[in-house]
Amino acid sequence: MRRLQILCVDSDQNACDRVQQSLASYCAVTCVTSLSEAKLSLEMHIPDMLIVEVLIGQENGLDFCRFVRRHPTLLHLPIMILTSQATLQDKVAGFQAGVDDYVIKPFDARHLLARIRLLSRIKHIEQADPGY
Repeated sequence: MRRLQILCVDSDQNACDRVQQSLASYCAVTCVTSLSEAKLSLEMHIPDMLIVEVLIGQENGLDFCRFVRRHPTLLHLPIMILTSQATLQDKVAGFQAGVDDYVIKPFDARHLLARIRLLSRIKHIEQADPGY
């Protein structure tokens, strides 16, 4: 089975390393630390999924999610927020920005992998039935 290709956008290299280590058996994770790097990476290769932190240095990950949702070739790309921003208002803002899932740091590796598998299954269902 082909490994999922995931782009992780987080300015904290330790967080990126933890995501890579947690998903190594199931996914190939590429990490970038800024929104400009993320956009450049998407121009070169569209991954199977995005994992985005809300706070990326001085940048806003939700703005990046809105950018992805407005881009015709990226519109259906699954997006997961992985952040320590845990209030109800934070979560609602994430979903309003177009994210598909919202996971709180610190995370359990098994939970993160389960959520990624779920998003992958949903993507496959949508691809099999375009009217979904």
